[in-house]
This record gives sequence, structure tokens and C-alpha cells, in this order.
Amino acid sequence: MVLWVVVALIVLSASLILGLTLGPLKTAANVRVVRGFAFVQYVAAILLAGARLTGNA
Repeated sequence: MVLWVVVALIVLSASLILGLTLGPLKTAANVRVVRGFAFVQYVAAILLAGARLTGNA
């Protein structure tokens, strides 16, 4: 159960970061790096959820 909460928090964090880069931070010089952080968080959430669903976590 705790792992699902962690996955939800990771997805929420990545969504917030992505939302900021599509809004107020759209003109920032390093917007691609910040979007990369969001992408890495989404990948981590998918890996954790996959591990939980397959019974490896």
C-alpha cells in the first residue's frame, strides 16, 4: 500500500514540474533539463508500479 502512495507522489511531482515548464517556466533557458527531470520521474513511477504489479516489490 505504501508503494502506491510513493508512486502517486512521484507522478504528482512530475506532473507539477511538467505543468510549470508548460506555463511560467516556458521561457527558461534550461526548460529541457527540467522536463527531463519530469520524464525521469515518470519512468521511475512506471518501473515501481510495474514491479509492484508483477510481485517483485
